[in-house]
Amino acid sequence: MNIVDLLTQRDFLIAVLAAVSAGAVVFTFGSSFIVRQEMKGRIRRVAIERDRMRAEEMARLRGGNVQDARASIRRGSEARSYMKRAVERFDLKKAFQDENTVDKLAMAGLRGQGALTTFLFQRFVTPIAVFAVAVVYLLILAPGDRPVYLNLVYAVGAGLLGAYLPLLLLKNRTQKRQASIRRSWPDCLDLLLLCVEAGMSMEHAMKRVAKEIGGQSPELAEELTLTTAELSFLEDRTRAYDNLGRRTGLDNVRAVMTALIQADRYGTSVGQALRVMAEEGREARMMEAEKKAASLPPKLTVPLIVFFLPVLFIVILSPAMIKVFTGSVASTMGGG
Repeated sequence: MNIVDLLTQRDFLIAVLAAVSAGAVVFTFGSSFIVRQEMKGRIRRVAIERDRMRAEEMARLRGGNVQDARASIRRGSEARSYMKRAVERFDLKKAFQDENTVDKLAMAGLRGQGALTTFLFQRFVTPIAVFAVAVVYLLILAPGDRPVYLNLVYAVGAGLLGAYLPLLLLKNRTQKRQASIRRSWPDCLDLLLLCVEAGMSMEHAMKRVAKEIGGQSPELAEELTLTTAELSFLEDRTRAYDNLGRRTGLDNVRAVMTALIQADRYGTSVGQALRVMAEEGREARMMEAEKKAASLPPKLTVPLIVFFLPVLFIVILSPAMIKVFTGSVASTMGGG
């Protein structure tokens, strides 16, 4: 039985459709469960960050040690003990951490000492694991006709490439998070403007907007909730605005935070500043849409040439070719 007969059998098609339906059902329920778990994780991280800021501010006001206050907070994202021991024993902070590592982790939504320890441990373990897997595959599973030293060179190259895997994953997570925040930021500014013009303070406005924007962008709702907590606990409000711009890493968010800092420092109208920034955000969104629309024709050129034009030529030329071949065959038979 060939593959064509197998694909055209009724029982085989029914089995394939049943498998696809079962997979769709499992994916639907599984995705909803994953979304709920992610939302619970975000709420737990926000609560932990809020408790940390409250403890630090209370320790500062009482003249105590801020480090002791940080240590007293129970962290749900605390790293495992073996990761801590590996980081401390091999001094991985000195090897892999720089002044921008914490900010990069914050842009990806990873906060706290536990996330930093996990990231440093992954940077240390990933190249070793990739090298070990490559050695097992090249020397045992698929040695081929290559000499041993060449397989070892390939394994070392795979290990070096594996050293960049945690950075690539972190960059990918950061880009996804920033895309979600960038997409919902103009709507967030409009809601903030409505709340401020209705007489709310910035703390209550951000708290209300975080509740409303959570369905569209949980990442932005998380950042606004943390900013609300910082505005409540920190003595200097400008630090809360600066932290929001630093955690997101987006220029439009930093511009709005700078405008709010200037309005708070010089006593100008916060509503006017938000109105100007909201108008700029809408204009930027429109320009981005026009840019995507203008780039659409060049992107469609190659698919049209590769997929559309050959089919069009076949449809146009097929009747004429059939008529020509039919006439030639008939004349040949008549002549014979």
